Amino acid sequence: MPFRQTLARYGIDPYLIALIATVAAAAILPVRGAGAHVMDELVIAAVALLFFLYGARLSTESVITGLTHWRLQLTVFLATFALFPVLGLIFTSLLKPFLPADLTLGLMFMCVLPSTVQSSIAFTSIARGNVPAALCSASVSNLIGMFITPILTAMLLSSQGVTFDFGAVEKIVLQLLVPFIAGQLLRPFIGAFIKRHRFVIGYVDRGSILLVVYAAFSAGVVAGIWAKVGVESLALVLGLDSLLLAIVILSTTYASRRLGFSKEDEITIVFCGSKKSLASGVPMANILFPGQGLGMIVLPIMLFHQIQLFVCAFMAQNYARRPIEAEPGPEPLPQAAGE
Repeated sequence: MPFRQTLARYGIDPYLIALIATVAAAAILPVRGAGAHVMDELVIAAVALLFFLYGARLSTESVITGLTHWRLQLTVFLATFALFPVLGLIFTSLLKPFLPADLTLGLMFMCVLPSTVQSSIAFTSIARGNVPAALCSASVSNLIGMFITPILTAMLLSSQGVTFDFGAVEKIVLQLLVPFIAGQLLRPFIGAFIKRHRFVIGYVDRGSILLVVYAAFSAGVVAGIWAKVGVESLALVLGLDSLLLAIVILSTTYASRRLGFSKEDEITIVFCGSKKSLASGVPMANILFPGQGLGMIVLPIMLFHQIQLFVCAFMAQNYARRPIEAEPGPEPLPQAAGE
């Protein structure tokens, strides 16, 4: 049985193996000196390419269709950029004495990130939810996140006495938004090519994130920050990530039912509102926190990413098992007497 099928059989995401291998490679062979400067330039180029391809893939028509469902979009927005940050502020305030400063910062940063795109849409599709609304919600979340994530980061960190460089917003615009807009503008010319080679593009997506993760953890190893992280701290972060996800899933499920959404819309709200984007989070952290313990800062979102994949895969299968509602058909013909 091929290795990939073996992993799928046991519910293991191959990307999880790739992430673990990348962290191990950074621990054994961290990039140093002049190589680190070259790696920084490669990271900038890889992230720009990532958002360029994202812009080239995004269908403007799908976004417009999804935006008409404003109640659903508002619910997801509030879960992503209001509920999560409030929970993060409560958790980090209570547990600040028990965690290293960079892990606390990373946990708070994770809570202000936008939702995922690919996995939100994929799980919504598997669960037979409202896919166009999921596409719109996740895409708009990432676009808005380019602006609102730095703002929320500044607001929440300043309340904890951490300074923030607003020049990072300009860097995000140049490194993330400009390539995205370029991809959108060129979509009429390269959209068909992107669609035909979606698997290759997927490898570029994930490869870009692996490169950023390798650079971040290499810097952490060189700076010696891992001596500050104990098994207790890692276990605590893992537990907090799991608790955050559970609270948000339960909250979005309850809210969608109380607000009278259909089952298809509920699925979209739960999957889009409970996720945080590793693809956006790692590049943003690289820009927002230069020269800091980036490896530890991105650790909470890396752990959360894997937890949300496992949990949402299970939930999507559960949703998919629900009976398909039969469409009303023609009334049966009257039977003759005696039949």
